[in-house]
Amino acid sequence: MRSSKITTLLLSTCLFATGGLLHVAAESGAATVEVFPADVNLKFLRDKQSLVVRTTEANGVNRNVTAEAKFTLVDPGKARVEKGVVYPVADGQTTLKVEYQGHEIDVPVKVAEAKTDQAVSFRLDVMPVFMKAECNHCHGAARGQDGFRLSLWGFDPEGDHYRLTHELSGRRINLAIPEESMLVTKATGAAPHTGGKLFEKDSEMAKTFIRWLSAGAPNDPADIAKPVSLELLPKKLVLESPGQNFQITARVHYSDGTDRDVTNLALFLTSNEGSAKISKDGLITTGQRGEAFVMARYATFTVGTQVIVIPKGLKYQWPQVEERNFVDKLVDEKLQNLRITPSEICNDETFLRRAYIDITGTLPTSEEVTKFTSDQDSQKRAKKIDELLGRSEFVDLWSLKFSDLLQVRSGNNNQGSPKATELYYTWLRNKFEKNVPMNEIARQLISASGSNFENPAANYYQLETDPLKLAENTAQAFLGIRIQCSQCHNHPFDRWTTEDYRGFVAFFTQIGRKPGEDPREKIIFNSGGGESRSIVDNHVVPPKFLGGDAPDCTGKDRRQVLADWVASPDNPYFPQHIANLVWAQYMGRGIVEPVDDVRISNPASNPELLEALAKKIIADNYDLRKIVRDICNSRAYQTASRANETNALDDRNFAKATIRRMRAEVLLDAITEVTDTQDKEKFRGVPLGGRSVQIADGNTTNYFLTTFGRKDRQTVCSREEVGPTLSQALHLLNGTTIEDKITQGGVVKKLMDSNRTPREIASELYLRCFGRFPTENELVKLEKYWGVTETQPQAYHDIFWALLNAKEFMFNH
Repeated sequence: MRSSKITTLLLSTCLFATGGLLHVAAESGAATVEVFPADVNLKFLRDKQSLVVRTTEANGVNRNVTAEAKFTLVDPGKARVEKGVVYPVADGQTTLKVEYQGHEIDVPVKVAEAKTDQAVSFRLDVMPVFMKAECNHCHGAARGQDGFRLSLWGFDPEGDHYRLTHELSGRRINLAIPEESMLVTKATGAAPHTGGKLFEKDSEMAKTFIRWLSAGAPNDPADIAKPVSLELLPKKLVLESPGQNFQITARVHYSDGTDRDVTNLALFLTSNEGSAKISKDGLITTGQRGEAFVMARYATFTVGTQVIVIPKGLKYQWPQVEERNFVDKLVDEKLQNLRITPSEICNDETFLRRAYIDITGTLPTSEEVTKFTSDQDSQKRAKKIDELLGRSEFVDLWSLKFSDLLQVRSGNNNQGSPKATELYYTWLRNKFEKNVPMNEIARQLISASGSNFENPAANYYQLETDPLKLAENTAQAFLGIRIQCSQCHNHPFDRWTTEDYRGFVAFFTQIGRKPGEDPREKIIFNSGGGESRSIVDNHVVPPKFLGGDAPDCTGKDRRQVLADWVASPDNPYFPQHIANLVWAQYMGRGIVEPVDDVRISNPASNPELLEALAKKIIADNYDLRKIVRDICNSRAYQTASRANETNALDDRNFAKATIRRMRAEVLLDAITEVTDTQDKEKFRGVPLGGRSVQIADGNTTNYFLTTFGRKDRQTVCSREEVGPTLSQALHLLNGTTIEDKITQGGVVKKLMDSNRTPREIASELYLRCFGRFPTENELVKLEKYWGVTETQPQAYHDIFWALLNAKEFMFNH
């Protein structure tokens, strides 16, 4: 193992320090008043609608002032208001006037069938109780719990009704004395229950069970209205900690045009209980500073509200920072709400190295660093970004990224021969080289037919033949959505149901495959036959877009219909997914992270920014280079990675640059580049002197690439690297890669033969590895190590080795 004072000096170098900021108090006081929801629609005797009156102070903090607000009905004969809840009185329309501190808001109120007591519904009333009390979570296990089984999260209401009313007849329900039904006594704690007491005997949930049982435990008619959407209001909150309370309200909309307050029936969850705890009734209580996503679940819907919690009385002043484009505007708006100050702009050396690694997967040469840092042009960063976007290495890097995403690899049993793999990769690279719009690439892949040799995009259907896996991979790769959890039951933390899953699978059930003339060749075609069936009752599920319509596929290739939808601007998922992928490449993490796990319970850290980036992509005709240019020219991209006292603990709002290790292929190429050993590298399928980022086949690797996390492309996954691990550290310190390359490249000998001074040699090594000149302090510390002439070669060798092992070399910062 190498050991020297030089190694210790350089490997222990601390690159980053924290700074301080001066804050002043922000202005406070009520500025705006809002009422949620904005209208009230009541139908039937038992209906009600809870209101939330929210103020937004001048400093952006929200408060719930419902209890202090004054409510006045223009026509009190139509409705009544008690503690912010509106109840029906008689059919008709009126206006509710809400007053607070000089603000007055009119809320329209409609009442229908006020004297009619609506019949209790199993799906709309009873099933939500199972959800809210989490009965269908515990008893939703594959074999149920304690002899009683419900469908997980209620994906099979018909089956649940059957099991309640027909299995073990007379045990679970007692129609003669509903209050003594086991369904009631266990939930209310009157009878022993493994899950404990779930709700009180006089609660609305218990009364709902008893009403249903008293009515004879009926099933619902086939034409009953279905929930079509759920809203949780307000949709965004800025609260103070600790101990501030805020009541939210949930409202569901039905297929018959009606809506209903389901705050008492929705299941509430929070992503961060330490910052925003939420009660069963939807009351948020703040804790420590942070962010949380508060969710409500009703029927098959899960929706959320973003909650930002800041310390009470925090003194803060937003600094005067430059907004270079729409990216900065939206990043800054979120940071202001969080009371976070962005770091300063990075210096030229840091920017240049960062841009080279991110855009091209290469390092700047010594000459490029010297030229760039001495250039006085105020537009030099924008010009450098344009230059890098025009280089072939940009194409190589994105070809690698999408080869991972599309699982480009050779396989067994003629599933992905080396020839087909090379053709597939070359096809993909040509698309990026010609700057083909991203949606057009997706369209051609999803609709690909014919020979996988003549139309290499058809290889998309050669490596995977299972329609279920194809549907899952397509949703994850092109939409950023993981639908796997919906295969057997409704997704527990997202909107997708088993019907959604099977409807998406239906696009891939009619793919035909036959051999070509070459044994390695496959012909992909539309067979015209094959259906997707429900796991509940085996009915045929027609093709249906995720979150969209069921298109008419009669006489059409279903994959072409899907491809046109994915590529259409009307599809909200694809442009947002591409925006998120690109953002993560250049900012170190996605706005949704992981980038291929978009779901309600994993919300975007800045949804407005993600939406704006997606709209820009559509406006720019899905031009990859244009969105990269927008991001890299932003101040947000060019901030320093050095933290300040406000953003030191924040890693999701882009107030500072993310420090990240170079991915395996880029790191190996960087080592090769700085040691001048390009002509010593040879990978299968890549010419001598080629770069590892150009490897087409996911099954082609070496020890270094495997150790540092080169993807084998067996799954669709956004993660790029493994580590850090002990194996990586040991290989760098004791392995042959760095040691051999330093010797083979002869960089030290060339520098010494050029008659440079010791300081100039050390400066050149720093420029090669770190993209910057050494500081005077670093040079002074190194001077004593290069010694007399005969020992200098080993000293420079040691310096070079230590630089290549330093964090500053391996990490992009």
